[in-house]
Amino acid sequence: MTDERMKTGYLLQWTQYQPTTLLASVLENYHHWSEDDVHQALTAGLISVNGVLVQSDGDLSPSDQVELRLTQHSELVVDTQWKLMWQSPELTVVHKPAGLPVSRTTRNLFDTLISQVRRATEHKHAHLLHRLDAETSGLIILANYDHADRKWKKRIDRLIERKIYHALVWGAPDWQETLCECYLAEKKDSPIRTQMHVVAEDESDTVKAPKLARTRFTCEKTADGFSLISCELLSGRKHQIRAQLAHLGLPIIGDKIYSQQGRFYLQRLEAPLTPEDYAVLGAEHHLLHAFQLNLNTGKEQVVLQDDLFPAAWQPYLQQL
Repeated sequence: MTDERMKTGYLLQWTQYQPTTLLASVLENYHHWSEDDVHQALTAGLISVNGVLVQSDGDLSPSDQVELRLTQHSELVVDTQWKLMWQSPELTVVHKPAGLPVSRTTRNLFDTLISQVRRATEHKHAHLLHRLDAETSGLIILANYDHADRKWKKRIDRLIERKIYHALVWGAPDWQETLCECYLAEKKDSPIRTQMHVVAEDESDTVKAPKLARTRFTCEKTADGFSLISCELLSGRKHQIRAQLAHLGLPIIGDKIYSQQGRFYLQRLEAPLTPEDYAVLGAEHHLLHAFQLNLNTGKEQVVLQDDLFPAAWQPYLQQL
């Protein structure tokens, strides 16, 4: 999880899976340099192979570990401990920790899920097939190479037969199960640009046309002041679960946009949140977890569940 600190002086690491030269490997894994830049870094002692500093180009073998020290680069500190959950020749499913962005952001170029997977595995051209918010943890699917990405992006609705999230929310519902169907859109006058709102189908003051969102919610357990909700997505809209639960009066614990009228999201734009702020929110990140995927590849049907709930979940799970 992010602690809102930026680290300066980044050690870019990757595993080489094919025979090549050090020069070619660096240029493939760090696209911002020319050949002259690589030679200057070698001379400056910024590149090592298998823990040994090298100062000239040479051949690399499969399994060689390369490290490149970027002395001026800064990254936001995040949890990068993703885990492999399932793999086929074309697809990979991993556990994404809370706080790790799935792709490049203004504050993270290398500490992203896709960058980490490409550098640590043989799948140097892996692609995300869908997305999770940075603060959301759990299961996410990647295509292992370009052709698999083109194939499965067109068939994603057939590939994913069922998608279930778990959420810890403030309050207790007066239902055991409910189907939430509503229209969602960003509103032109919203102080939080990315926030989704429940609107009428023909709402006129929206950024884009409202879209129908459908989720089946089931209350799994309730404790003193909070509940564990199972959320089965029947459509895929931006912030769908977060916006709908807030609309139902059950905001997700730790959600800076959809709980407390978004005041902590706006406050964080001006200054870091304090421990007291996080105590009110209930967690440093929203407690939403992509728990289950039912996949149908055409060759096999796979049911995957992810019990690797982040540390912020544990005090609540213990009470449940």
